Amino acid sequence: MVGYLLLEGGAEFGGRMRDPDLKAIELAGGFDAPIRINPTAAAPDNNHQRAGNNGIRWFQSLGAKNVVSLPLIDKVSANDESLAKSLREAKLIYMLGGFTGYLGETLKGSATWEAALEAHRTGAVVAGSSAGAMVMCEFYYDPSKGKVAGGLNLVPNSIVLPHHNTFGKGWAPQLAKELAGVKLIGIDEQTGMIDDGAQTWTVHGRGDVTLYRNHQIEIYEAGKMFSV
Repeated sequence: MVGYLLLEGGAEFGGRMRDPDLKAIELAGGFDAPIRINPTAAAPDNNHQRAGNNGIRWFQSLGAKNVVSLPLIDKVSANDESLAKSLREAKLIYMLGGFTGYLGETLKGSATWEAALEAHRTGAVVAGSSAGAMVMCEFYYDPSKGKVAGGLNLVPNSIVLPHHNTFGKGWAPQLAKELAGVKLIGIDEQTGMIDDGAQTWTVHGRGDVTLYRNHQIEIYEAGKMFSV
């Protein structure tokens, strides 16, 4: 059975982010499920260890008992078989925010990403916040280069605008013009959207999900369902 996807808008590990994260733990099998944190996006400024430890503390505070942050920080470690094995056995894989382009380029075609896909195909939850959510789509915007790049394509024909209620909405006009026909998914901070394995999504958390498609703007609050 195919697993679930969780896209979050940023400001993870606090506040109302507990709502989508608790739902992800439930879908992963409960508090004993193996959770593996991928801190790759925080590696360029050497923040991966601190960010990973924050993630461990957060999920433990929600009740999770088996949480590990993996030393997945570059192309070499992304192809490390022991890390791939750990991801293959995970039930919730969580990708942190940070440097979007670095995360996308490091994971694409790697052994660890193939392992994450294998876990997802057999029921695991694959989650990401901010940069972690962005790379899961067919396209992502790399703010450091001001360019759109090809993502990991778990959510086809789409691109995520994270932190939508603060700065992400400012990206919408240009990206809508550049990516005609592609769905823009604006996700507020402390907010997540979880699919049901069939591309129907439910909003959880503090804010809204804003969908830009067919020259229309649709806004969905917590508890609302929609399709992409």
